[in-house]
This record gives sequence, structure tokens and C-alpha cells, in this order.
Amino acid sequence: MGSITEPVQEIKISKPPGIRFVEYIKRSTISYQTYQAIVLIVTFFAYTAYHATRKTTSIVKSALDPQSPDVNLKLPFSWRRAYAHKPLESTRNSWVLGAGWEPFNGSDGTSLLGELDVGFLFVYAIGMFFSGHVGDRMDLRRFLTIGMVGTGLFTALFGVGYWANVHNFYYYLIVQMLAGLFQSTGWPSVVAVVGNWFGKKKRGLIMGIWNAHTSIGNITGSVVASMLLKYGWGWSMVVPGLGITFIGLVVFFLLPVSPESVGADIDCDDLPYPKKVEEEVAEPLLKPEVEEESAVGFLEAWRIPGVAPFALCLFFAKLVAYTFLYWLPFYISHTAIEGRYVSNEESGTLSTMFDVGGVVGGILAGHISDWLGARAITAASFMYCAIPALFFYRSYGHISMTVNIALMLITGMFVNGPYALITTAVSADLGTHSSLRGNSRALATVTAIIDGTGSIGAAIGPLLTGYISAKSWSAVFSMLMVSALIAGLLLTRLMVAEVTAKFQSSHESNRSRPSTIEPGFYSLLPFPQKKLSYLAQKRKITDIQFDRLQIRLNNLIFRCSRDIPLII
Repeated sequence: MGSITEPVQEIKISKPPGIRFVEYIKRSTISYQTYQAIVLIVTFFAYTAYHATRKTTSIVKSALDPQSPDVNLKLPFSWRRAYAHKPLESTRNSWVLGAGWEPFNGSDGTSLLGELDVGFLFVYAIGMFFSGHVGDRMDLRRFLTIGMVGTGLFTALFGVGYWANVHNFYYYLIVQMLAGLFQSTGWPSVVAVVGNWFGKKKRGLIMGIWNAHTSIGNITGSVVASMLLKYGWGWSMVVPGLGITFIGLVVFFLLPVSPESVGADIDCDDLPYPKKVEEEVAEPLLKPEVEEESAVGFLEAWRIPGVAPFALCLFFAKLVAYTFLYWLPFYISHTAIEGRYVSNEESGTLSTMFDVGGVVGGILAGHISDWLGARAITAASFMYCAIPALFFYRSYGHISMTVNIALMLITGMFVNGPYALITTAVSADLGTHSSLRGNSRALATVTAIIDGTGSIGAAIGPLLTGYISAKSWSAVFSMLMVSALIAGLLLTRLMVAEVTAKFQSSHESNRSRPSTIEPGFYSLLPFPQKKLSYLAQKRKITDIQFDRLQIRLNNLIFRCSRDIPLII
């Protein structure tokens, strides 16, 4: 029978400069809970900055390509008859036909803007796979900093074209592609860091709230870019670029990558076991699993149960979400609402309502999935609800500003809810799946696979929209509804598995972790299990540590039971 205590290798502790400075001022170490708060806050603002710079392009589009609006909605509703006798505003507010920025103000301007989107997102998607692979093998703090500074540089260079009077399409395409490459470093890194610090308990709710950075970043980018547009569209790109560069430096100075990397104490002096058990000093029985782990390979990560279905589901979910991200302000400014066309600035501000709904949807999806204990059921249900929401927004969004905002909020909630759930809680769950036997060095790779696959869909959606919208926006919305349907169907097998597991779990209560320690409970367990349960009850170990140690303990008991009978 092997000992549960394994040789522990020394881990190099490398605290960020800002953490060392704070501890020097305090003359004491930072607590585990404080580290968790720092991680949530820093990664929140980091990815808010990523999305703020990503959103600016959609705001600038209407200034680069002020094409003819969607006068004929081609819908069999009474709106056309009701407003047919009312002349449209001849000036159409802030934009005039023929104005814009060469080469995007020509007849093929909309298609060129679509090609910019696909160039950015294609490189982003490909880079995502490599970023996850690299992120699991190097310091995520430095990796994230490089990505943010690079993103800021190339976002600003896009705006520099305004003052440099650049009219070469390939300049903007190359700059966008390089920006996409650096943008791909963000998501695998922040999810891996958060996953290192938080266990599965309430992961859906915590990451649902934390994932509000996506929508808040979109809102921030929309508002800032819209406000600066009147001073010249270059400012709408340069200012967000400088902002993400600054936050990238904050990440370098403050972000702790994992508890092991900073030697973080867990509750009581980094003890995953009590110093005293019933007044008897106990020797460490279950030591933290700190031995060096090998990173999980790309193909091995694909074989983790659930990765492929969720990755393919996200392909279609992001196709829908990113079509709105890149084209919603353009669609609003080119569609009459109550017979009036809003300005570029107004359309950018109005489009933030979609992201406000996305914040609510992300939190709601995370909470429901925690409550049900069923990620696939929650994600698929939201995708199915997005179908009628998309139909009603296209059909009735033009009736009035109030109706438009209300339907936009509802659509944002159902579209962004599953997108947020899959890219956060689901990715973190699968990155710490039981099949990995406690190996934590798969988080960035799994996250990159899921979000990278989704980003391919995110590239295809805006590209197709650039071509299809020139003929009919109704056809664009039909494409989005079909995509939402396919996304839900791809999770059918996992939904059936979750329902089956629910029925089975009601008959296997002995497999669940006890919530309270009853008298005589210890006598029913082997000594190592007694110790582990005691630690979990007293909150001396985190949920992640409990999962890892439980897997090791179960494997050990199974191996030993084949040779030596255990009295349970």
C-alpha cells in the first residue's frame, strides 16, 4: 500500500512587483482572500479593456462607410404603409451620402469592412489555439502583459491612419490582423488565472458576474468611441489603445497567476490540514499537490468529454454574438426607427443596450446552471429562446425607440447568456475535468480550444453579414436564427446525459459530499478520507484542492482494494 504523501518538489515563488511592494508597506503577507479579490478585479479590467478596443471598429464603421440606409425593410407589416407618406430626413443627421473615408466609402465599402472583420477574427481564432498552448507553458502574467501592450499598439496604429491620411486598404487589414493576433492572448490567460484561484462551488455564478467584463467592455468601447467620433475617427481608436496599454502594465505589476506561484496561504497559514485534531497534534497526512505537472497536449484536450460539443456550440453562438458586436451600430444607423435615422453617435450609444442585456444574461445563465447543476441544459435553453427574440427584434424594432430598446435588451440577454457561460464556467469545468486526474495545466489549452473554435464562427458571421446585408437585413437575421438553432441542437447529447445523471444521483446519495459531520461519521471511512472530509468541512482547503485530493485518494483506495481489503 503506497503512502498518500508523495515527494514534493520545490516550486519557484515569483510574486509580482506590486504585490511585493504592498507586502513591504504592510510588513505582512497578503491573505488568500485578498489574492482572490485582486485576481477578480485585475482580470475583470484586463478583459474589459480587450473588449473595449475590439468594439471601437464597429463604431468607426458608420463614419468610414456612410452608405444608403435600409429604406425598404421588405417586411409585410403595416409600418411601411403607415410611414410611406412621410419623407425621410434629407440630411439623415450627421452623415451624408458620398462622405466617409476612402477606400471604404465606395460601392464595395460594406464588403471591405466585412473583410476587415474576418481578417481580425480569423487571425484571432488561429492565434487562440496557439495562445492556449503557450499560456500553459509560460508565466501567464507576462504573457497577458505582452498581449495587452501589443493590442494597444496596433489598435492605435489603425487610428493613426486618420492623421497620416492613409487610404490603402491593406494597411488597415494588416493592422487589424496583427491586433487580432495579440487579442488572442487575452481569454485563455484570464480564464486560466481565475480557474487557478476558484473552485467549482458557485463557479457559474461567480464567473457569470465576472464575465460582465465582456459587455461592460463593449459598452465602454461604444460610449468612448462614439463621444470621440466628432473629433475625428482616429481618436476613437487611439484612446482605447492607450487605455489597454496602461491596464496591461497594471497586470504586470499586480496579477498573481496561481496560489503556488506566490506562496499564498489558505485560511490558516497555508495549511490544508488542521494543526490540531481533537487537541492532538497531527502530522501532515494530505500535503498539497505541488509537484510539477506536464501540460496537456492539444489533441488530448480535444478528447476531454464535453470539449468538442461545447466548442462546436460556441462556434454558432459566437457567430450570432459577434455579428451583433460588429454590425449592430451600423444596422441601427441604417434602419429607420419611428421614421427617423439616428446619427452615428446615437447608434453607437443605443447599441450598448444589447450589452446591458448581455450582463444580465451572463449572470442569469451562471446562476441557473449552478442551481440546476446542468451547464448544457442552461446553454441550450438560452439559445432556443434567442430565436424568437431575434425574430421580434428584426420585425418590430423599428416601431418605436422604446420597443427597440426593450427587444434589444431581451435579445442581448439570450444571445450573450450561453456565450458567457460556455467561455467561462464551462471552460473552467472542462479544464479541471476528472479525466485529467487533477492536472491543472490544461485550463488555458481547453479554454483556447473552445473559444478558438467559437472565434472561427465569430469571423464567419460578420463576413457573411457584410455581403448579405447589402441585399437584405432580413436574410441576415434568418442566418442568425438558424445558427442559434444549430447551437442548441449540438448540446442535445449532453442535455440527455445531464438529465440521466440527475435521475441516477438521486439513487446514489452515498457518492455526494456530506454537508455536515454526523456522530460516528469518521468510523465509516478510511483514515485518509476522514482527514479529507474534516478539512473540507472546516474550510481548510479550497474546492480545487478537495477535487484533486479526492481523485488521488479514490485512485489509491481502488489500487489498494485489489490487494488489501479495506474496512469501510
